[in-house]
Amino acid sequence: QVQLVESGGGLVQAGGSLRLSCAASGSILKINAMGWYRQAPGKQRELVAIISNGGNTNYADSVKGRFTISRDNAKNTVYLQMNSLKPEDTAVYYCNADLWERDRLGAREYWGQGTQVTVSS
Repeated sequence: QVQLVESGGGLVQAGGSLRLSCAASGSILKINAMGWYRQAPGKQRELVAIISNGGNTNYADSVKGRFTISRDNAKNTVYLQMNSLKPEDTAVYYCNADLWERDRLGAREYWGQGTQVTVSS
């Protein structure tokens, strides 16, 4: 069984910073891409940032220049450093990983439970 556990959310004033972490654990053989998504009330879940196993990154236009995604492959952990936060960044942030498990065929996608980020104006 694979689990993704997020941490680091909270309440911050506009212009502030937060750092999210997501650790994957379980019977993992290899993790491909890892990413962060977010869902605001009444809106669809959207991609925030994604990072490949080799370190290539992509960001949503709305967060470019403010957010930085990184990963530590030895720890099966992905991070999201969020700077210059805006009220419109308020959402539940979800970690996502595409990975191969031991003794299972094919890559599978897993999600974390989500962590709330609230930015006050």
